[in-house]
Amino acid sequence: MALAATVCAQNTAQDFVNLHNKARAAVGVGPVVWDPVVARYARNYAAWRARDCGLVLSKGPYGENLFWGSAGRVWTAADAVGLWVKQKANYDYNTDTCAVGKKCGSYKQVVWRESTRIGCSRVVCAANLGVFIICSYDPPGNFIGERPFAFASLP
Repeated sequence: MALAATVCAQNTAQDFVNLHNKARAAVGVGPVVWDPVVARYARNYAAWRARDCGLVLSKGPYGENLFWGSAGRVWTAADAVGLWVKQKANYDYNTDTCAVGKKCGSYKQVVWRESTRIGCSRVVCAANLGVFIICSYDPPGNFIGERPFAFASLP
């Protein structure tokens, strides 16, 4: 029995691409495209994580953002990417740091200028554990001490 859920409305490849590209355009970063190889990696990892819905990075060759949503709601690409992009409020471009006690790394990966190919997957986890969503990025980004994009002049 396969645990991986099929792609449905609001979770298509184009949904993930569009949501990423909207955030990237807001800071002057070029678009990402869907890559079938990266998507296969994300799909395989999501299928493996479907057993426990654990927010554990794969330690694979790609950058990653992970999302977990509790059971009882239809979680979508917009929920996952929206959560990651919301971290923008925690990111200080001038110091390239996150606000104390806050996360901003997922946002940095979404807008990482050198990441140009993505693949994402969404699964419903076993035993009513919720929904797991992963986006993988090639090449990976979000390196400590490196800004994700360059402003010609700071806003």
